[in-house]
Amino acid sequence: MELQAIGVQHPAVRQVQHIQNNTAPNRYKLFVAEGLWAHNMLLESGAPIDTFFWCPEAIYADEAHKRAEEIAERAERSFRISLRTLEKISERDKPDGLLSLAALPRWDERDIRFGKTALILVADGLEIPGNLGTLIRSLDACGADALVLTNRKTRLTHPKVIRASQGTILTVPTLEYETVDAAVAWLESQRFSVLLADTDEAVNYRQADYSGRTALVVGSERYGIAKGWYGHGYQRVAVPMLGSGDSLNVSVSASILLYEAQARKSRW
Repeated sequence: MELQAIGVQHPAVRQVQHIQNNTAPNRYKLFVAEGLWAHNMLLESGAPIDTFFWCPEAIYADEAHKRAEEIAERAERSFRISLRTLEKISERDKPDGLLSLAALPRWDERDIRFGKTALILVADGLEIPGNLGTLIRSLDACGADALVLTNRKTRLTHPKVIRASQGTILTVPTLEYETVDAAVAWLESQRFSVLLADTDEAVNYRQADYSGRTALVVGSERYGIAKGWYGHGYQRVAVPMLGSGDSLNVSVSASILLYEAQARKSRW
């Protein structure tokens, strides 16, 4: 391919570094996609590709050459970079010559339609990017309908969120509310029954009622669910701890609750 060659000082290269390090505004919700697998994901999902960076010296798979041409045709702009430049912006030990800036989908609550037995997860105040990405992957795996974020502490475009989600961040509808009250009002308008993942005054998760539309709320790794979620009379559910530990990783407990709820709804 005949693409313009650029170096480490080019604004497009610096933009990748800013997005990876979260050191500049990212109004278009761009994220960094690296490698053959990630670019196959972009093509399959139809995600908008803003900028494509091609380093032929680093490519070691025949399929990557073919994908490079397809991505370059789809991208708004495409550049050729040296191996040295690629190593400056890559977060992989062995980059394979393909790197792009792509955009996350923008979801609107008015465009999402829920069935009578819809299942969603509310993630309140999660701080660890890998946990958020794993939650999104679990939502996809169990066929849940959406993710709702409140008190967000980590950005959806974080590289660890993208990797942990295994690309499902491009297909799982995600809504974000600035306040808990706004999220509560929306859930009530959509007739969701809300269950809080909390060990205090909780019922065993196997005994909870998951009929109708269900919203499961999980809290931050350090502080749990924000106080604003309490006071609405929502039932609390807990996964029993049978060993010496007193809690599960939030992504693990959320996965257990999601699968239990889906199993009950689908009568597995």
